[in-house]
Amino acid sequence: MGPWSVPFLGNVFFGLDFRTIDKLAEEYGSVFSLRKGSEKIVVVSGYKMVKEALVTQGEHLADRPVIPLFHEVFKGLGIILSNGHMWKNQRRFANIHLKHFGEGKKALVTCILEECHWLCQAVKEEQGRPFDPQFIMNNAVANVICSVMFGHRFDYSDTRFQTLLRLDAEAIFLIGTARAQLYDVFPGLMKYLPGPHQTIFSHYAKIIAFLKEEIENHKKDWDPSDPRDYIDAYLGEIEAKKDDVEAGFNTETLAFCTLDMFEAGTETAATTLRWGFVFMMKYPEIQKKVHAEIDRVIGQSRQPTMADRANMPYTDAVIHEIQRMSNIVPLGFPKMTSKDTMLGGHYIPKGTAVVTSLSSVLNDKSEWETPSTFNPGHFLDSQGKFRRRKAFLPFSAGTRVCLGEQLAQMELFLFFTSLLQRFTIAPPSGVEPSLEGQLGFTYSPGSFLMCALDR
Repeated sequence: MGPWSVPFLGNVFFGLDFRTIDKLAEEYGSVFSLRKGSEKIVVVSGYKMVKEALVTQGEHLADRPVIPLFHEVFKGLGIILSNGHMWKNQRRFANIHLKHFGEGKKALVTCILEECHWLCQAVKEEQGRPFDPQFIMNNAVANVICSVMFGHRFDYSDTRFQTLLRLDAEAIFLIGTARAQLYDVFPGLMKYLPGPHQTIFSHYAKIIAFLKEEIENHKKDWDPSDPRDYIDAYLGEIEAKKDDVEAGFNTETLAFCTLDMFEAGTETAATTLRWGFVFMMKYPEIQKKVHAEIDRVIGQSRQPTMADRANMPYTDAVIHEIQRMSNIVPLGFPKMTSKDTMLGGHYIPKGTAVVTSLSSVLNDKSEWETPSTFNPGHFLDSQGKFRRRKAFLPFSAGTRVCLGEQLAQMELFLFFTSLLQRFTIAPPSGVEPSLEGQLGFTYSPGSFLMCALDR
């Protein structure tokens, strides 16, 4: 059941934005269908039904549908868009490497703390003047996953890497636009017509060329007995899995795996931190409480560490509320039923695309006391201690839960506390911060300026 659709076009004129989805859910219920061209898409809303889809029925919803716009770029390779045997092998390998790196001689936390130092230095150089934090934050967060994948970081003055970040940010924004998504309805025709889809393809071609160059550079001085990073370890796995062709371990898949990890390891955390700056400017009284807790627990003489988080329930609650309210990936990533499935009493045949509205979970009126208000109290109990919430699913859930959730949570805590330890985040004089975001593939703040004032 769902809204009426136009032949050939379907409901494409609605746009699959989260606000439209929320309104349709009020009218048609927590499980309803739309049509994109001739393809049927089932939409699931609200904590109860999203949990049913992602967790209870998770094994039946582990596949990805073929989305022409994405398929043109990723070709069904990598971690995020692959299926079956390849997906299980690529995800398992990436997970093992992240865990190994986290426990290795240069642990993930060490990489993040090093980057916190460079980021604070760069912010200090702005000398309290208004600046746009978008690409400095993208660079800082990207450097952590780059250290994991490539074994090195990129300086904030590296113009080639800055260009790469800008191409990626623009592509991610354009993917979410209605004009670009027309490609999914008429791929055969749109492939030959101008439009934002052509910009997306061009940008990704440049990004993939950059990643393949990194891979080729690794091959030149690769020592199988001493892997330095993810690429080195993957080159070893290509040799180890050469008899299992279906697992997909080859240099082509490696390029798309590094693209997956680069984007997943950069976009969501960096955008969440930018939303954090907006909320701190909008609610200076909350920022003052975070400052007070940082001063009490950490002081000014040392860097924050992950061990501090347990003693900083208010700051932890603020970071979680930033994640809830920022709603970075409001509709998650489409799934596909791998077998005939029943969901909320509805029969969903094998091969049906399913969209789970994470936005509806993070704003579910039956789960959150004040869903439309920025309220760190959502994550504090009556004694002021941090409390976990079952409807906190910004990273999705189930078999396709975000691979980098633990890394992202470490980054958010350490970057946020490091910056607020040293600076007060304030809007330029006379400017009122806006909480209205812009919707691409992710939901991000509109372009803004901020001042980082020495404390």
